[in-house]
Amino acid sequence: MLNIEEIKKNPRTMHLAEELERLMHEEEKTRDLMEGDESILELGKEELVSIKSQEKVLEAQISDILNKEKEVEEFPNEIIMEIRAGAGGDEASIFASDLAEMYQKYAGKKGWGWSVIDESKSSAGGYKEVVMEIKGAGVYKMLRYETGVHRVQRIPVTEKTGRIHTSTASVAILPIRKKTKIEINPADLEIETSRSGGAGGQNVNKVETAVRIIHKPSGIDVRSTAERSQLKNRERAMSILISKLEARKEEKEAKQYSQERKGQIGTGDRSEKIRTYNETQDRVTDHRIKESWHNIKSIFEGEVDNIIETLLQYAAK
Repeated sequence: MLNIEEIKKNPRTMHLAEELERLMHEEEKTRDLMEGDESILELGKEELVSIKSQEKVLEAQISDILNKEKEVEEFPNEIIMEIRAGAGGDEASIFASDLAEMYQKYAGKKGWGWSVIDESKSSAGGYKEVVMEIKGAGVYKMLRYETGVHRVQRIPVTEKTGRIHTSTASVAILPIRKKTKIEINPADLEIETSRSGGAGGQNVNKVETAVRIIHKPSGIDVRSTAERSQLKNRERAMSILISKLEARKEEKEAKQYSQERKGQIGTGDRSEKIRTYNETQDRVTDHRIKESWHNIKSIFEGEVDNIIETLLQYAAK
């Protein structure tokens, strides 16, 4: 049963709720008239059938809107993706850059928009760390199992002896939800500003637009440098902080109830090794489901649909 007062508060269902409420009053009035006058019983019954039919249509429309909102809340269409170089020195930073490019190309194929929020490059030209925002229908639903440690085994360009080198990079997927239960005490925040570098251009560099927020109780440290105004970077950084606090809470709960979770793929912990990209054997293996795929070159070009679809199918079992 729909709660009229609740759905009237929702801007997307308010007009439908008002129309439904009007029909319910009409129904009540018709029933009262039928009780007081037997001569209009048949006419009243016809009227009630018509009213009930209209109510059902409205209720179905309202339920559809509410269900879609619920799905978007569970699987939002906006995420933060963090990629950090791990073990392996310069080669690890190059691998982190390869992963970032792989996901950017995949986002392009899916019609999603992406932008870099913050980045730190290594002397080799790769990423020590990169933070990206990706927006689009189904983005969290599709990418939520990418969190974890990715490992590459290959012969680096700089390796003269042909020795296979192993390096790692960690990926974290953080959903940006419109509603949150996380409450942050402003006294727990340390906020720093600085001049943005790189993509912002010279105008940005003249003023302190980059924002860094440290959440003292958790030690979480976030930065946003991509926006042209300090206010927007602050809003973006706060959004990332809330997502990180939510992710930490969910990760803790996931570990606590891991045995009870149906279709679980790993723990959702960025320290868990989830996938190996073996270039010498032209093979990508996901260790959680013990599945492998070939043609690693096309995978790094963003052709990761088969991997992601297989993970989703496994999780749905």
